[in-house]
Amino acid sequence: MPVPRMPWFTLLVIAGAIFVSVTSEFLPAGLLPEIAADLDVSESRVGVLVTAFAATVVVATAPLTALTRRLPRKPLLVGAMLVGAAGNALAAIAPSYEVLLGSRILAGLSYGLFWALVMGAVARVVAPEQLARAVAVALGGGTTAFVLGIPLGTALGTAVGWRTAFVVIAVAILLLGVLVAVLLPHLEKDPVVPTGERIPIWRAGGVRSVLLLCLVVIVSMGAHYVFYTYIASYAIEVGGFDERSVSLLLFAYGAAGALGLVGVGVLGDRHPRVAVIGGMLLAASAVALLLVFPGLPWLLVAVLIVWGFALGGVPAMLQSTVLRVASPRIRDLSSAVYSSSFNFAIGGGALLGAGILDVHGLVGLVPVAAFGLALGAVIAAAAGRRPTWRMRVH
Repeated sequence: MPVPRMPWFTLLVIAGAIFVSVTSEFLPAGLLPEIAADLDVSESRVGVLVTAFAATVVVATAPLTALTRRLPRKPLLVGAMLVGAAGNALAAIAPSYEVLLGSRILAGLSYGLFWALVMGAVARVVAPEQLARAVAVALGGGTTAFVLGIPLGTALGTAVGWRTAFVVIAVAILLLGVLVAVLLPHLEKDPVVPTGERIPIWRAGGVRSVLLLCLVVIVSMGAHYVFYTYIASYAIEVGGFDERSVSLLLFAYGAAGALGLVGVGVLGDRHPRVAVIGGMLLAASAVALLLVFPGLPWLLVAVLIVWGFALGGVPAMLQSTVLRVASPRIRDLSSAVYSSSFNFAIGGGALLGAGILDVHGLVGLVPVAAFGLALGAVIAAAAGRRPTWRMRVH
């Protein structure tokens, strides 16, 4: 039986929606000085906006997904995007820090539900054997946000005001929401257990495998953000680069990550376990080189490129594997738990890195990141003894 054609345009629309959502999440970090000066608050208080957003995603995503599991998927996805647009619009007109904080919590609520639904949408519009490639295309929007969206949003906010940047993001989310409403096909709801069959969620197919994969995410991505959160400071103070070079270093990292994501799109459906374990071990080995030669600028450039390439496709591969192993009944909820795990890794890794930085300095971040990435690979390898990587899409 021939494989159906890949719905490229639909996937590109989804990728665009992910692009604006990820740009929205990290935009306050790039505009931190401007926001602090305008609202007359400290930069550390503005930094709390990123933490509040991530914390909202971690706490609220799974409950929101469970509460809305009986609602039609497509209207709910569009509604989540419209709420996200409203949150960014509110940020643009916020008269005080407190209102701005509330707008980020509102955006966080929409973002968490959006991620729970959008990955399920990808799984519903492609054939099972196309899943890894489809997820890689969709998550390419997130990679592009780091390479282009966040830098461009930061440049716009710096040039014409941070409020204008939030207006542009709100309008972009609104337009993408309209495209999703018009172009995305009908999405079936996750099936429910027939009346009389009271099987608890924790006994649904694939739950243990999903939780094991989320543990891999928390350990490996948490270790990644222990170091990556402070890579700009490391490049300047340890690597010897000036501040103007940091953006080029981050661009090189992001471009390498995009290549890694392309590799997963090509090979991920055939060898998912090898792609994840190999990527983590390669990233751990590259970062570990900085333990031996911490002050060589050329080595730091090489490490960033290898690191970015190695991890570029890992989140997409883990996401597609979650969609593979979760039974249809819990697919959206599994995506919600995965999204919460990833945001927990971002916030927890940055927080752990701050503690290490205060005690051991920037150099102390390196061994923790390398060890955590290697440990994530070990957990992923241990998962191979279970059917985690071998199960077909339900």
